[in-house]
Amino acid sequence: MRIDVLRAGMTGRVTAPEDDGWDAARLFHSGIGEPAVIVRPGSVQDVVAAVRWAAEEGQPINVRGGGHSAWGTLPGGLTVDLAELNGVDVEGTVVRVGGGATWGAVAATLAEHGLGISSGDTASVGVGGLTLGGGIGWMVRAWGLAADQLLGAQLVTPAGELAEVSAASHPELFWALRGGGGNFGVVTRFDFRAHALPGVVFAELSVPGDVRPVLRALRDTLRHAPRELTVTYMDVPAMDPSAPAGATITACWIGEDVDAALAALGPLLAVDGVLVTDVSARSYPDVLMDMPPFDPDQPMPGFIGGNTLLVEPDDDVLDALASFREAHEASVLFLRSLGGAFGDVGPDESAFPARNATWFAMAGVFDLPGTTDEQRAAINAEWSAIAARGAGVYGNFTQEVDGSVVTRIFSPESMARLGEVKREWDPRNLFSRNHNVMPV
Repeated sequence: MRIDVLRAGMTGRVTAPEDDGWDAARLFHSGIGEPAVIVRPGSVQDVVAAVRWAAEEGQPINVRGGGHSAWGTLPGGLTVDLAELNGVDVEGTVVRVGGGATWGAVAATLAEHGLGISSGDTASVGVGGLTLGGGIGWMVRAWGLAADQLLGAQLVTPAGELAEVSAASHPELFWALRGGGGNFGVVTRFDFRAHALPGVVFAELSVPGDVRPVLRALRDTLRHAPRELTVTYMDVPAMDPSAPAGATITACWIGEDVDAALAALGPLLAVDGVLVTDVSARSYPDVLMDMPPFDPDQPMPGFIGGNTLLVEPDDDVLDALASFREAHEASVLFLRSLGGAFGDVGPDESAFPARNATWFAMAGVFDLPGTTDEQRAAINAEWSAIAARGAGVYGNFTQEVDGSVVTRIFSPESMARLGEVKREWDPRNLFSRNHNVMPV
């Protein structure tokens, strides 16, 4: 492997295992990587040079944005760390974002202009990975996915060429980028349409012991709620003082009218025991969470379970989710409302699955020391019975790094169409360190 050739063609930093700073370079937000070499490009042309080198050397490419993906742990290959390409430029309501930017930085810049883009919930999450995988965020009912707000992208193709991609230029590739993952190259710039956002109302609600009536009321409330409202239900075990055990609901309302937000939550607040513990108008960047980075000395345990997109959760599904959480002390249950603008996008207008879903659900058990294979199999079977009621899987919320999950993320029709795009743009499958679609 001719790393000297790579170094000669780059203005940015190239780090190999024998170099000083290797351990720091391979540490990312969610883990530790073992690539053959890491590049941190200082320019788009550096990205072009790195991709051409990888193609010549036959090295698979892993693209690192915010560093929240499990794909960065796979051994070998070239890691392209886009951290230096993190600019955010605002022109009216068009926002051009570097491929290495994180949502916290984007939200902070947009807030200065009274604008917002529906992003993830965590400040350190990368714009690139979230958008390419779809991007469910706090404004999903009002504005759709992060990918739905995408106007265009600058892509370094697997052939090492620059392409400007939009609905008017390379429309099939543009379709694929909106939810089809990192299969098609390195996106060095995302162009978004932003929305007016003077601020948000953020509310936190406590939930009583029996959560079943609350889950039903939550579903029914969001069925008719204004699109300005998006909610999350979370029930977690005791993990640390900042995340006490128990069930809570958080709600985000677009705008600064506290009374309007509470009125929209009215049917839910009528349930016995549901109380507002905190509500205030805030700047949107202030509601994005901070997630502690990976600690090599105290790695997080694995996760047994998964996620699913629910078209219309009936009482039986909600009861099954509540029972799953009750049956396993070290488990998590998470629900996020969809519908609204998310469902305005037709099933063939983007690669993201199940546009008729009204809820996203995730549940799982932490794989603690002492858990047996028999117990893991039983938990997976329990979750699979719930997931079978869903209509798809959200790829950004799965940590599986094998090829089997991709057929659960995309519909057969989308898989076939993505495979055709892959055949045209990446027939050698250079970009395989993702939820990989094979070239048709």
